[in-house]
Parts: sequence; C-alpha cells; structure tokens
Amino acid sequence: MTPDPTLPLTGERTVPGIPQENYWFRRHEAVYVALRDRCADALVLEAGCGEGYGAGMLAEVAAGVLALDLDPLTAAHVARRYPRTAVARANLVALPVGDECCDAVVSLQVIEHLWEQGRFLRECLRVLRPGGALMLSTPNRLTFSPGRDTPLNPFHTRELSAAELAGLVRDAGFAGVEVHGLHHGPRLRELDARHGGSLVDAQVAVALGGGAWPVELKADVGSVTAADFVLQDAEADASVDLVAFAIRPSMSAKPLSRHRTS
Repeated sequence: MTPDPTLPLTGERTVPGIPQENYWFRRHEAVYVALRDRCADALVLEAGCGEGYGAGMLAEVAAGVLALDLDPLTAAHVARRYPRTAVARANLVALPVGDECCDAVVSLQVIEHLWEQGRFLRECLRVLRPGGALMLSTPNRLTFSPGRDTPLNPFHTRELSAAELAGLVRDAGFAGVEVHGLHHGPRLRELDARHGGSLVDAQVAVALGGGAWPVELKADVGSVTAADFVLQDAEADASVDLVAFAIRPSMSAKPLSRHRTS
C-alpha cells in the first residue's frame, strides 16, 4: 500500500507504505490481526481510526464498521481509501451514536492522547449493547516512558501501566476486564540484540539525529511483519503495548451520562 500524499505526516499518526514507519505500522497491525476474529459479524465502532487501515481490516469481517476521527483531512482520507467503512468526524468524549447500538468498540493507540480518559470510557460503555466488547490498546508506560509519570511523547497526555489501565476500565463500569501484553517475538528479539539491545531506541536515535538511516537498520526495520509480535496474557508489565478486553455487563455498574467528567 502506498501512502496518500494528501494526508500529512504528523510524526505520530502511523501510516502504511513508508519504509521508516514499518516497525510502528506492523506493531499496530499485529493488534488488529489479533482482534479481527472477535469482530466477525459485529457492528463495530472504531474510536480514533487514524489512517484507517485498521478499520479497513475489520470491515472485511464485521457486519459494519463506523470509523471516527476528529481531524477532517483524516476522515476524508479514510472515506476515500476504505469505501467499505462508514466514517464520521467526532469528539471521542461525546460519541455521535445512540445508546446500546454497537456490538464492539475498538480503540487502538488513542486513550493516551485524551485528557478525559474516564469520560471516554464511559461513552464506550454507553454505546455498547449489554455483553458488547471493548477492545483497546495503549503504550505500556513502564516500558514506553520508563521511570516517569510524565510521557516522553509530547502527543500523549497520560500513559498507563497494566494495573492503571485495568482500574480505569473497571471504574468506567466494565466487567470481565483483562489486560494482555504485546511483546517482541523471537525474531524481533534478535533484531533488538543486533541493534544495541533495542530496535526502537536505534530508530529513535536516527529520528532525533536527523541523519541518514544506516543501511542495515533500514533493512531490518523494513523486514518486520505483524507476525513478529506476540500477544499474551502473561508478563504485561514487560510488554511494549497493553491490550485491554472488557464487556458491558447487563446492568451497568454506574449511571451513564455523557456530561460526567473524569
């Protein structure tokens, strides 16, 4: 897939088809692959769709997908490139759909950008049917910004550990909360060792330095696939990303109101 020249690169939005972005794209794609079967024949709302490749993947198996993003250029791009996906612009703390209308809410690498994280999760609860599934991912604070409470990434408002994420989801009224971890598989661990212990750090060093990419690093980054990542329910604290699964219970634990604040 080639990148769309009309969609600006922000330094944060992951876009397919860019060799230097391939590691991050595949890291996100791996989670969509893991979630896809859970969305089969479901009415899915994706809260914060970004470039739209994930919504496009889910639309291949879902009964329908509504992809939401606040940015007008992004929404126009998704509508143009992924015609099987319905698209709307939206503030994610005030979802533009009715109560109990979705079977699943998917939101990957979004919650860390929001100031009102609890309010967002309560909105996800509101739009889900009883028994409906929440599936979201976020960087693991313990490995993404180690030793810090303030995110290193200037685009992030608050990052979470596995325990913090689980507590936030439960506090919003969800049940059956599980937090799994996305890890580097064997091949990525080999690449980590080849590049001084961290393939991510090697990429960040080049980006910060502004120089040309070393040939070996560029080749290794370009070779990464979604299959090089492993999603498991063990050792979430050591993972690169956290993936939370939860359900809306038959009776909500808290009253629902889009006007509540975090």
